[in-house]
Amino acid sequence: MSDSIIIIPQQPKLIGIAANHGGFELKELLTAKLRGTDHTVVDFGDRTEMPSDDYPDFVIPLARAVASGEVQRGIAICGSGVGAAVAANKVDGVRACLIEESWSAHQGVEDDDLNIICLGGLVTGPALAWELIQIFLAAGFSGAERHRRRLSKIVALEQYEAGHFSASDSVVIDEKPSKSSTKPSLLTPNPEKTTL
Repeated sequence: MSDSIIIIPQQPKLIGIAANHGGFELKELLTAKLRGTDHTVVDFGDRTEMPSDDYPDFVIPLARAVASGEVQRGIAICGSGVGAAVAANKVDGVRACLIEESWSAHQGVEDDDLNIICLGGLVTGPALAWELIQIFLAAGFSGAERHRRRLSKIVALEQYEAGHFSASDSVVIDEKPSKSSTKPSLLTPNPEKTTL
């Protein structure tokens, strides 16, 4: 059965990290811990705790570095973790999620190829944050066909939204524009086709 494929991951060693003032303290702690466990950490800022800073200024460069392969995985932190996730996911090729418990820290990587973990610096304690980071970094994408199929649909959506969409066998574009837009509506699954 192809869905039972398990790939033993090689733990990523080049990690990017970014935080605004809401996650600055946690970023500093996690950076020191990661460096102490033989990881190379690229710090995308903020470099000092500044209450007037904005998380997109740090998270977006991190997300671009993850998407381009400049770093292998990313850690994005803001006060709640929500804004960091929203900003990171605006970059094509990024799969970021706010993680608050251990199961999702590995499942998100195994099933969804999560490449940026988002944490809330004001709501996630340092011990839990460190545990979640270790789990996230130890996990690897399973490569199961159903997960690859789902991710290819996300890539198709990213390409469509960027204006680079070419119709595939597994998606159909509903050409009826919504009342609020002149753009075709969201990609609709084609039940007759399941592969790209």
